[in-house]
Amino acid sequence: MTRFYVTTPIYYVNDAPHIGHAYTTVTADALARWHRLIGDDVFFLTGTDEHGLKVQRAAEANGLTPMEHADRTSDRYRQTWAGLDISYDDFIRTTEPRHYQATQKLMQAAYDNGWIELRPYEGLYCVSCEAYYTEGELIDGNLCPIHRTPVEMLKEENYFFKLSEFSDRLLEWFEQKPGAVTPEAKRNEAIGLIKGGLRDISISRTSITWGVPVPWDAGHVFYVWYDALINYATAVGYGADPARFGAWWPEAHHLIGKDILRFHCVYWPALLMAAGLEPPKRIAVHGFLLVGGEKMSKSALNQIAPADLIPTFGVDGFRYHFLRDQTFGPDGDFSYEGMVARYNADLANNLGNLLARVSTVVERKCGGIGPAPDPESRLAAIAASVYEAAASAWERIAPSEALDATWRLVRETNAALEAAEPWKADPGPAVNAVLGDALEALRIVALLASPALSRASQEIWRRIGLAGAVSEQRLPEAAAWGGYPAGSRVERAGPLFPRITE
Repeated sequence: MTRFYVTTPIYYVNDAPHIGHAYTTVTADALARWHRLIGDDVFFLTGTDEHGLKVQRAAEANGLTPMEHADRTSDRYRQTWAGLDISYDDFIRTTEPRHYQATQKLMQAAYDNGWIELRPYEGLYCVSCEAYYTEGELIDGNLCPIHRTPVEMLKEENYFFKLSEFSDRLLEWFEQKPGAVTPEAKRNEAIGLIKGGLRDISISRTSITWGVPVPWDAGHVFYVWYDALINYATAVGYGADPARFGAWWPEAHHLIGKDILRFHCVYWPALLMAAGLEPPKRIAVHGFLLVGGEKMSKSALNQIAPADLIPTFGVDGFRYHFLRDQTFGPDGDFSYEGMVARYNADLANNLGNLLARVSTVVERKCGGIGPAPDPESRLAAIAASVYEAAASAWERIAPSEALDATWRLVRETNAALEAAEPWKADPGPAVNAVLGDALEALRIVALLASPALSRASQEIWRRIGLAGAVSEQRLPEAAAWGGYPAGSRVERAGPLFPRITE
């Protein structure tokens, strides 16, 4: 059995989850659901990053200890993911003992291999990024290029990772593994960072205590990125279960936003090499989810929580919009009006109307009993083509393309019904064939759309008379034309996706 290990970034607990966090997480969830459908052994990880100066200051500002603050915010992520049907297998927190153990073991290995050394350091530090910058990387004098907030001058004795000595090894990795960072533009960006020159980087702090202690020097804690990145290894047994780690780590796929590209695509592979480990199989990088052309941030006051949208669009409407309308890779711009338009067009008018129309006509012309599909139907070839296109797109981490392909079958089935007009014809073999084809198309759409529509796909399945769970089916066999069982009772019910008129 093929393994598929997919991760989201672990989200920083300085703030509540917004739709940008949800976009990455819903994408990872949809990938996990797809790979379960095709029979892979899947492990899906998400979680929260809980150490660092930013968390310590946020806790102090709210009159809390760092742990109290982390507990409270981490729980908000769990609640949000539960509300979006996120099917993670593990939720990791960097304050867990298992993570302390893994972090100390991996960093000790890099230290023992000679890649870490103690030096004094003075540099310009962005608390929001938990990262140092050079003057040339800043904008408008002293502003962080990501957060556009002033950096601070910090001076202390730090342990440094000798990143500068990994340029050749990293470039060799990129050459040997051309699909390790996707899409191509993000791969080129990472290569550009390496060719532009790598500096050794600070990996420890002495001015704070809220972090994982450095095992060979108790006066230091690891700087947040070199604690956080190791979570991906912790969750699959690094430092505790070598056999489990050896089985899962070669199949690691990280999904990240472009603002953390250099940490994941440059620093992380180098650190793994320093510890004698292989880099992840793939790092898939997406752009920002913009609101009004601006990146979401607390300072811009443009953050939108999933809970702001779910009451109007439902869980399926939320998930479908962000998977269908936001192309994975480039920046995407969210608008409420665009979300309404997509919901009404694809879900209410196309899929919802197809289900309503078919169930109504089956009730009137077939006594509510679904007929068999025609083995020679024109839709059979379309369904096969749709499956191939959707499967290819999910493999490339292109959910928008996968769903566009799936909706081709919805559109073609609606067109076939419009051409045949079975509601005007007398009951008989011709009507049965048209309706059987439509029921079979709905069955296949329910399967292919289920990574996005975590609830509606199962409801379609139930209404067209099928037993069991969509998630229990296995592709590609389950998507083969002709699987709808004639004689199933079809239920006519209310709108699956009521139109939004506001």
